Amino acid sequence: MYSSAFLLAVLSHTVSGLPGERHGLAKRDSTLIPTSCFDSTSSLTQYFNYNYPWGDTHNGAAIMKDSNSVIADAGVLTLNATYTGASDYAYDSGTVYAKQQFTVEAGGGLDFSAQFIAPVETGTWPAFWLNGVNSWPPEIDVAEWKGSGDISFNTFNSSSEVQAQDVKYPSPTDYHTVLAELRDEDGSNVSVNFYLDGTLITTQYASGLVGQPLNLIIDLQMEGSSGSPGPTGTTLFQIKNLEVIDKNA
Repeated sequence: MYSSAFLLAVLSHTVSGLPGERHGLAKRDSTLIPTSCFDSTSSLTQYFNYNYPWGDTHNGAAIMKDSNSVIADAGVLTLNATYTGASDYAYDSGTVYAKQQFTVEAGGGLDFSAQFIAPVETGTWPAFWLNGVNSWPPEIDVAEWKGSGDISFNTFNSSSEVQAQDVKYPSPTDYHTVLAELRDEDGSNVSVNFYLDGTLITTQYASGLVGQPLNLIIDLQMEGSSGSPGPTGTTLFQIKNLEVIDKNA
């Protein structure tokens, strides 16, 4: 028979050799918004509010209406902009923002991903973006289309300190996958890896972003930074398989 002292020594050695013990337990990812969030109108409204966090307009020619953000097909959010010709806002369109706010914590991170069919014509300005809850900046454009045929990946540290990368947006009538990986770099600044269809496009840095809460917004604005005149018919922006993963835990 083995002595109790021997058994305790063996157990102690075994536990001390477990993976991750020296550096703390391995972090576990958790899903903050699941890919099922657009399965129905009820699932949409479980995770998102209509319009912007501050109201129904923002830097463009569209005013946002709840009825222009719809789940017509299960799994797909469709934002539609309709030309009305009104003198103040020439379009009715759709925007939603996440009910939850998101923060990169010290030593942690967040992943934001979705698939899009996005319009790229002059006067169309869809975007999938993050902005500061308490101030602007910060702003991270996970994906933005400004009527040029390109997709833009941007990080605003101030109105004059902007990192921006534009690349040609292929086959705009097909779905494309966008992913942004946000990671704490040094307890203050956050790196952002931007991917398009699984390819790393650029890495940018958000100054002092650790600990700052962010809003997640999906909107179809019109004209403004995307030029004018915009289309006079109906414009669609479609989103599916949106997911937010917490890397902080």
